[in-house]
Amino acid sequence: MPLALYRRPGGVIFLDDDRDYLEMLGEVMPPDWYARLFLRPAACIELLLQEPPRREADAWAQQEIINRWREGAALIPQILRYWREDGTARFALTRVCVVDYSMPAMSGLRVLSELSDWSGSRILLTGRADEQLAVSAFNRGLIEQFIPKQSTDIRLRLSDAIQSMRQLPDARHEQIWRATLSQTQHALLRDPAIAQALENLILRQGWIEHVVIGAPFGVLALDPKGGVSWLQLEPAGNLPELADMAASQGWDAATVQDIRAGKKLIDLELQLALGLRNKAQPRQAYALVENPARLYTALFTVHDDHSPGFMRSYERFIATHGERKLQD
Repeated sequence: MPLALYRRPGGVIFLDDDRDYLEMLGEVMPPDWYARLFLRPAACIELLLQEPPRREADAWAQQEIINRWREGAALIPQILRYWREDGTARFALTRVCVVDYSMPAMSGLRVLSELSDWSGSRILLTGRADEQLAVSAFNRGLIEQFIPKQSTDIRLRLSDAIQSMRQLPDARHEQIWRATLSQTQHALLRDPAIAQALENLILRQGWIEHVVIGAPFGVLALDPKGGVSWLQLEPAGNLPELADMAASQGWDAATVQDIRAGKKLIDLELQLALGLRNKAQPRQAYALVENPARLYTALFTVHDDHSPGFMRSYERFIATHGERKLQD
């Protein structure tokens, strides 16, 4: 799977007329998910149909960043401003809807047919008698997956399916942020080994939101507490130029040689983008994939003055809005 150029947490909705089953799902799903539980189809449909305009406004806010960048504005300060000004509103947008097929008021497929303008992923929970209908719905593209409610490993199967869908790249976001990448940068990121190495690194860091940009080349990322990191990416062919820049800033010969060899990188472009007069600093670097070593990376911390901070963080959003009450 290609690396998502932009990813953030997405909400999950569960719709089931069985109160006990719905409560069970709420209890066993990961606590860091924004999950809402609905007993009535009408209330669920009403909420989800309110989302497309909000999703469109959010996508336009991102597109405007690109438009201003084309006119000469730096990307990194704009992304940081977008995160600060949005607060936590984007975290409330639903990414996955899980619907029970067999409900007396309205079948799960009927519910999903009412959501033609909603662009999230859909999972249908089925009884034994419903599976043939679910197969037909899957083949017609009405749902991405169906899972039998009687599965002994329902918690694991369902959480794995939802998490996979939450990780999928959003086509609109991919189109927006692809515009910042050169053909060479995009080709590097499309390399399966490099994409997997970056994905593993992002997971190890525990980042909940990231955007890959090409000017400068790297990954700007948010942790759950609202702190920002910059993962600098340098193609091997750029190392001599970066080493020359370090020499021009007065770094010692050993540091310059380490940069030329890909053992260190300096955050010169990050400092320039943030408008700081601080001297760029070297950090330990390594090749994402060896043999051949085509792309090098180093991790830098962005000062808290430029970060959204805890009050606009995903962790605080979950603490404030994460209670899983049944909505009648």
